[in-house]
Amino acid sequence: MNIDSIRFADRFNGISGSAIREIFKLLAVPGMISFAGGNPSPDSLPGEKVGEIANALLQEKGKILLQYGATEGYAPLKESLVSYLKDRFSFTCTAEEILPVTGSTQAMDLLCKALLNPGDKVVVESPTFLGNMQCLNLYQAHLIPVESDDDGINVDKLEEVFKTEHPKMLYIIPTFQNPTGRTLSLERRKRIAHLASEYGVVVAEDDPYRDLRYTGSELPSIKSFDEEGWVAFMGSFSKVISPGLRVGYLVAHPNILRKCTIGKQSSDVHTALVNQAVVDYYLRNDLLMPHVETIRNSYGEKADTMLQMLSKCGGVARYTKPEGGLFIFCELEEGQDATALLKKAVEKGVAYVPGTHFYANGGHHNTFRLNFSMPSVEQIKIGMEKLSDVFSR
Repeated sequence: MNIDSIRFADRFNGISGSAIREIFKLLAVPGMISFAGGNPSPDSLPGEKVGEIANALLQEKGKILLQYGATEGYAPLKESLVSYLKDRFSFTCTAEEILPVTGSTQAMDLLCKALLNPGDKVVVESPTFLGNMQCLNLYQAHLIPVESDDDGINVDKLEEVFKTEHPKMLYIIPTFQNPTGRTLSLERRKRIAHLASEYGVVVAEDDPYRDLRYTGSELPSIKSFDEEGWVAFMGSFSKVISPGLRVGYLVAHPNILRKCTIGKQSSDVHTALVNQAVVDYYLRNDLLMPHVETIRNSYGEKADTMLQMLSKCGGVARYTKPEGGLFIFCELEEGQDATALLKKAVEKGVAYVPGTHFYANGGHHNTFRLNFSMPSVEQIKIGMEKLSDVFSR
């Protein structure tokens, strides 16, 4: 029988590969300036330092770190995370409430695996991170988008959805949101924690960009206002140490965490112990924030440069002005199509991500996302001039 007759699982119906991953293929073109990804700058990756740490750890604990480990995670890292989360995210937890995971992407996958049945309703920001929308779609969730403004998701509309639709989960990125770069206001953080408890909705709080703040004041997490365990917090060291290490963590009520741990057992048994130990070393020896400070200085300059170029970019009607993170979200004049114009931009040697991919119901073809962490300041200037030429025409 011809292999083309194979029948795949229904969950893949209508699911295509990541739009960003497809655009990444363009980066092989010589001279292409990419504003499309969300990768840390290669200059920010501490290769030599990580190498030194890993070598020392393997010399000291190689017999332990090269063996199978507990699915529940590397105990020293969980201990370090307790202090880190209290200091950086303003909430207290025990080591037993933390599950180290293989990137925060796995935390989202495990929450979906533990909580969602096909057809369950999940509220998402509009727009929101396409990677986790893809995860939700693979678990056959019914997505309900709620619009956002400069202060984050509209909580009045969110409460109305909670009342009428009875969703099981809210997925939200409160700080320097992907793709918009917006930050959820303090009052909205408090209210979301209250609404979750009132209506019995699990909040999947995804906060991988928090430490990348260039201006403004830090805000406590939604989790810090959670009194009954309805908020599941997802964090990552991909943007501040290395995405290649694939170390993230999930903090959740023990009942939720127990199910996620069982789900992880059949996914990867445990997150790589050497990688967990490297991150623990960074936290335990106070290396993380000094390293982050060097990243902030570089990224802040790049963000300022891109914002300055956007202020005189032809065809661009509006754009966000984030205080940190990796992204700026833009709108062209009504009637313009950023999705269609991508081809012309690529011909000019510059790439971005059309905004339509970040909306649960598509549309919004006059929007697009820009990333400023990967290109150099000079590449940002050149690339933005090229985009201005494309959009002006």
